[in-house]
Amino acid sequence: MSVFRNMIIAAALALTGAAHAADVSMAGGSVTFSTPDQWMGIMETQGDPEVRVFQVPDPSPSGSSSLARVTITVKQVGSAGEFQQYVSGAMGKAKALTGYQAASGGAPDNFVYTAQENGAPYSYSERYWFKDNHAIQLRCVRPAQGQAGAAWRTSFDKGCDAIAARLK
Repeated sequence: MSVFRNMIIAAALALTGAAHAADVSMAGGSVTFSTPDQWMGIMETQGDPEVRVFQVPDPSPSGSSSLARVTITVKQVGSAGEFQQYVSGAMGKAKALTGYQAASGGAPDNFVYTAQENGAPYSYSERYWFKDNHAIQLRCVRPAQGQAGAAWRTSFDKGCDAIAARLK
């Protein structure tokens, strides 16, 4: 996972003046959502799967050494069975992360857990939908502990929930 994190950081640094996110359209317009203006688009792929990654700026001193991010992945699937295979594969990868620990109290449609990134604990929230022959994954990742405070964590979670509501 640290390789992926380092690739994202490198992409973010390479994208000086990266555009702020707002309205987003994926999968030929069949998947649309909006992000808060302060979220920065740091990675985008076309094709199958199609991926968009947004950095959620953490204004605290610990924010310079961590990467809070939201990833939306859209993959074509031909059936509900293929969708279930996609979800099972993604959940299997999550469970293989260093320090994986399932969190309790989450909603039935929200796979919540913690894992380690470069030795630091991160909170993960993953949600999945099957829509128009597409598997859609929303993955929200933020430091489990940091100096940004409860208001920032609440704002981060609220932004993820707003995208989830739109992707349903």
